[in-house]
Amino acid sequence: MTDITPPDSPPMLSGARPVIGHAAEFIRHPVGIAERGHAECGRAFSVRIPGRTAYMFIGPEHNRFFFSETDKRLSIRTAYPFFVRMFDPAFYFFAGADEYKRQRALVLPRFQGKQLQNYVRTMVDEVVDLDRALGDAGEFDLVRTMGPLVMRIAARAFLGHDFSARLENGFFETFRRFSAGMDPIMPGWLPLPHLLRSRRAKRRLHRLMGELIEQRRRDPVEPGDFLQTLIEARYDDGDEVPDQVLINLILLFSWAGHETTTGHISWAVIDLLQHPDKLARVVAEAHAVLDGKPAEELTLSDVGRLKYLDHALHETERLHPVAFTMARTAAETFEYQGYTIPRGAMLMISPAVTHRLGELYPDPHEFRPERFAENPKDTRYLVGFGGGVHRCLGVHFAYLEMTIALAHLFREFDLELLDRNPRPVPGAHTKWPESPCRVRYTRKVTARRPA
Repeated sequence: MTDITPPDSPPMLSGARPVIGHAAEFIRHPVGIAERGHAECGRAFSVRIPGRTAYMFIGPEHNRFFFSETDKRLSIRTAYPFFVRMFDPAFYFFAGADEYKRQRALVLPRFQGKQLQNYVRTMVDEVVDLDRALGDAGEFDLVRTMGPLVMRIAARAFLGHDFSARLENGFFETFRRFSAGMDPIMPGWLPLPHLLRSRRAKRRLHRLMGELIEQRRRDPVEPGDFLQTLIEARYDDGDEVPDQVLINLILLFSWAGHETTTGHISWAVIDLLQHPDKLARVVAEAHAVLDGKPAEELTLSDVGRLKYLDHALHETERLHPVAFTMARTAAETFEYQGYTIPRGAMLMISPAVTHRLGELYPDPHEFRPERFAENPKDTRYLVGFGGGVHRCLGVHFAYLEMTIALAHLFREFDLELLDRNPRPVPGAHTKWPESPCRVRYTRKVTARRPA
């Protein structure tokens, strides 16, 4: 593809190298290049990557345009070819807008209202199981402990309790290999080891999900859980849902819940352990709300009373958005704020930079959860879970499980961060904390070990 950059494009970031442009810098430091572009050029700038120019826009006004024009002048499908490889070209938001809305309507009711209450017991049970496994004292690696917890919650909530035994038989590792296919740089046809492993993992997961669907059709569960009701669902026009769509929906929500939430909850632990005064407020609130409340009786309303912890989780989303950049491609040539955006151009936004704009958030680099108590509407600038019609349907599920897990762990244990200044994983990867990220724990004297 020949790159033809219109003269009325956003200013070009300095440092482009012959042929490869800014690609090497973007691969190594994708957040850094967004920060450098904002400092050097302002809220709109261009970066050169092989074969094309990409336009980066910073700020909430650009975010609104970015999300509102998705499936119109902007395409999400062509921006993420690796997702198409991981799932299917005719699946969810990679399909046309109408098909996306059909598939979205299948799962939306399963993340709304009282349906969330049905997941609370699953979340509590898995957190209590982790508590028992930890014992009274020891050390654990944060990501390697939170990741399996999040995966177990997702698998049990979306696939059913009868599936949980398979998690101990390499399911978590298979999912990690599958996730390695999320490579925004390398063409999918290259026989690279991580891409080959991802394709093999995809085949295994499709086989497992297909077997599970057939089993549920033979022996449906009562009352119907997420999986059972999804299998029995029909499109609004009465058409049956193809098995391929069911399999990909199950995989998507299991994968997305694990990929984003693992990083978010891990950074939340780090943020709170690095700020003992904020942690003390979280612990005091957890005692005030949960003491004397049997775990099996926990309700959605109880979790909703953990206001400060909710603010802390939003502050972590602000400071450490796991999805550090988001991309679309121009479906047509159009004018935007005085710039010509040619058809096929890539547009990107950077939650990592926008979330730290001083005009949106005073003291932008400080961890200050109370900012969302002072100005509750300021959460509207957060786009760590996307925005518009493509905002993650599972965001409330994610916040619910993180709140339950952290309230329990901080109430039951004294935790100490052994690796004092964790860094995000380098490169163009989901921004989890880099391992090792070790935590030492001791059960509190007043806490009782679960029976």
